[in-house]
Amino acid sequence: MLGQVDASLDDVFEEVLAFLASPASSDPNAVLAMAMKLGETNFRVMALLDKGHTGRFGHPEPSPVRLTPIKGKAILISGHDMQDLHDLLVQTEGTGINVYTHGEMLPAHGYPGLKKFDHLVGNFGGAWYKQKKEFAEFPGAILMTTNCIMPTAGTSYADRIFTTGEVGVTGSPHIPTKDFSALIKCAQELPGFTYEPEEPKFVTTGFGHEATLGAAGLVLDAIKNKQLSHIFLVGGCDAPEPSRKYYTEVVRSLPQDTMVLTLGCGKYRFYDQDMGTLPNGLPRLLDMGQCNDAYSALVVATELAKALDTDVNALPLSLDISWFEQKAVAVLLTLLHLGVKNIRLGPNLPAFLTPQATQILVDTFNIMPADTKNPAAEVERMMAGTGEIERRR
Repeated sequence: MLGQVDASLDDVFEEVLAFLASPASSDPNAVLAMAMKLGETNFRVMALLDKGHTGRFGHPEPSPVRLTPIKGKAILISGHDMQDLHDLLVQTEGTGINVYTHGEMLPAHGYPGLKKFDHLVGNFGGAWYKQKKEFAEFPGAILMTTNCIMPTAGTSYADRIFTTGEVGVTGSPHIPTKDFSALIKCAQELPGFTYEPEEPKFVTTGFGHEATLGAAGLVLDAIKNKQLSHIFLVGGCDAPEPSRKYYTEVVRSLPQDTMVLTLGCGKYRFYDQDMGTLPNGLPRLLDMGQCNDAYSALVVATELAKALDTDVNALPLSLDISWFEQKAVAVLLTLLHLGVKNIRLGPNLPAFLTPQATQILVDTFNIMPADTKNPAAEVERMMAGTGEIERRR
């Protein structure tokens, strides 16, 4: 993984598989203990990925990302793989083709080793589940890297979307190597963007743990001077359920003396809102990156707790997390392994949890489903530090 290897991770996976096949797997307490071990293991995996990304492309820096197109030939890259993007940028340099990110690739614009390419011009579209509409509208070739592809059969873009790595779908060309010449040729034969809005629109990304901790003094001063009353971590996976509008409304209704940390494709529910700054100039909305960059959020929370001589659960911090699939569950297990409590999870708790398992999580960590029908009331409860037990009274 980006030159990073930890063979001991394989040992844990084998241990867990053996555990699931043993009689001990019927003991809820033993299952919880093993889940916590998986959470610790996932933390190591995220740290390894962070080391791979930052070692190869540099630490993310706060950077503007253009959301409006530029005239010219175009390639859209989606998925999660930053190395694939780097290889594509190298191979398209000097061709006159502009490269746009999509979905979880937006944070690429914060890495010095990627944003140095002038033809990485912006981001097009939003979360993964909108791809059938957005890919059909994109006037160029498309490259899909790890994760999140939807079936392309019967779509208008099936012959101009290429897959690579582990990703592949019936009816669309696959690139087994990292030679993207067929993709580039396809882009050169397509019209690309023929218009360019007069007023470009931008968002900002690149608030990784190093950049955010670099501003830790300002954050601490804002807390002590009562300019910052609460920090919200709102993000994770997005999906098409109407109830996920809750996350848009939560962020929209936050008081001006609050700050939002976000990551994953859940950010697309509110990433283009102009939330302004705190009185000391700190942006109120910090995009920390991809879903796996939950590692950065954990590093920041841990360091803030140390600076305030407390623990993460005593910080003026609320976690309002959206989940959809296994990767988000792995991040949740990491949070629980670190002892983080009072997490709101939505739009619903995972359906695969038995009532007994759910009760254990509630009793041990006070985990709770987000009150998606009452976002304003949920904000008030988070600001007051009340959780599931108080909410039921």
